This record gives sequence, structure tokens and C-alpha cells, in this order.
Amino acid sequence: MKKLLVLAFAAMVGFSTNAQEASWKQMEDFHGVMSKTFHPAEEGNLKPLKTNIADLVAKAKAWESGAVPAGYDATVAKPILKKLVLKCYAVENAVKAKKSDKELTTLITATHDVFHELKEKCKPGEKH
Repeated sequence: MKKLLVLAFAAMVGFSTNAQEASWKQMEDFHGVMSKTFHPAEEGNLKPLKTNIADLVAKAKAWESGAVPAGYDATVAKPILKKLVLKCYAVENAVKAKKSDKELTTLITATHDVFHELKEKCKPGEKH
């Protein structure tokens, strides 16, 4: 019985360590801003997008310039991060140019899609 408990504990510690290695702070930071801008935009409320676009750009740039943590594929992540930053700049430029709500919604949706592409293709342990 003790062996079983020791093995279970070892497995939990190993899983916990892998989960910690697989976290990516810059991804979480970016997601925090993306969620408070994109989801309201989906429902026609572009005020959070217009208010937070500079922060979204800053978080994207920080994510791009940061190190890719162990467990993620840097060769896949880096080009997508570059694309994400460009998309964020495009949204920012459109906000500054006072583009239509329809165009802003289209741009933030495309940016959100790139964010999900990055999350999906760079999952720890995934090989593409």
C-alpha cells in the first residue's frame, strides 16, 4: 500500500512540474487583454478594444520578445508570434484611423484567430 501511495505522489509531483514548465506567462498576459477586448467586440461593444489596444500591442510585443518556455516548439511559435504582433499593430492603426466598427471587428477577429492558432500549434508535447 505504501508503494502505491509513493508512486501516486511521485506521479502527481511529476505532473505538477510538467504543468509548471508548460506555463507561458506572456501568453497568459496577452490572453487577459485579448479576452477583455475580443469578447465584447463579438457582441458589438468596441469600447474595450479601443481603450485597451495599446496594452494588447504591448503584451503581444512582450510575448514575441520573450523566451519560449521548455515544452513549447520555438520554431513553430516565433513566426506565429511575429504574425500576431503585426495583426495587433493593424488593429491599433485601424483604431487610430477611426475605421468602422465592422472593420475593427473583422481585424480583432483575425487577430484572435492567430492567437488561437498559436495556442493550438504550440501546445506542450504537440508535434506538427
